[in-house]
Amino acid sequence: MKRWSLGRLCLLISAGLIAWAAAALLCLCFGSTGFRFPGGDELVFRRESVVVASLVGAALGAAGTAYQAVLRNPLADPYLLGASSGAALAAYIWRLPALTAILALGGSAAVEIGQQAFAFGGSLAAVAVVLAITSARSGARRLDPVTLLLVGVIVNAVCGAVYLLLNAIHKDIPGGGGEIGLLVGGIGHVTTLQFNCAAVFIAAGTLALFWLAGPLTVAALSDEEARALGVRIGRLRWLSLIAASLVTAAAVAISGPIAFVGLICPHAARRIVGQDQRRLLPVATAAGAILLCAADAASRALAQQSLLGSQLQVGVLTGLLGGPFFLVLLMEGDRA
Repeated sequence: MKRWSLGRLCLLISAGLIAWAAAALLCLCFGSTGFRFPGGDELVFRRESVVVASLVGAALGAAGTAYQAVLRNPLADPYLLGASSGAALAAYIWRLPALTAILALGGSAAVEIGQQAFAFGGSLAAVAVVLAITSARSGARRLDPVTLLLVGVIVNAVCGAVYLLLNAIHKDIPGGGGEIGLLVGGIGHVTTLQFNCAAVFIAAGTLALFWLAGPLTVAALSDEEARALGVRIGRLRWLSLIAASLVTAAAVAISGPIAFVGLICPHAARRIVGQDQRRLLPVATAAGAILLCAADAASRALAQQSLLGSQLQVGVLTGLLGGPFFLVLLMEGDRA
């Protein structure tokens, strides 16, 4: 494996930032009132939406790249290990009257960060259950990728079933009745405290993934080949999954489960820079920010009266884009 200098990494990150900045400026011009650069309160609203979309998209792009490398599965997604369903379930539990009343005793800050904290905790708890069951099944020092995927699907299904059960029992709670944002994800208003909390965890997890980028390239090989090259594959798998899950949980906490961004962006980045994770991670991170910015701009543009008349959640648009993309990957895999 060729040596990778800090200068090359900085150059790649700079190129990604320039591409994102150009896309973000363009996305600011799209709105329900037509294509024009906004001003005043409209600029503030769109700028907040673009920044939140960029943060969440970058997080999902980085996490998806790590999951696909560690699990050796090109169809792996950041929400595959239960992060999305655990967050949606915990966010709904937060709305139950008893818990809301208790949090109100903690003051305005507790109420402000409450749902995001519950979503973050629920996402991490679901992933922790998946990792615990898998390690018990595969051995404490070994995480089998196939077992991880199967356990993740089961935990997702169980969390989804519990969510629907609670929703059937408590239809009259504030914000209840199956709010779509908890199911498909969307970019909405977040306070400065909520944004800063998510940004800290996303930055920490993403930096950890960048630090592990070299060994992650070797992780694409078999376990025996990786060990022969000096990579402690079991330790690498644990560290990478924890960092990627931390990033995913922080993103879900402020946006809900926005699907397919973490699936699409790593594949798009591979077409540009190849398989080396040291190049792939920065490019996929920038691609995630750009893709979700574009989806957010499209949702605003479609809100024009002559089109839909109301703003779609961005999770709906990424789902419409990701479904066909998923099928194309499956067909390419069959032909390979």
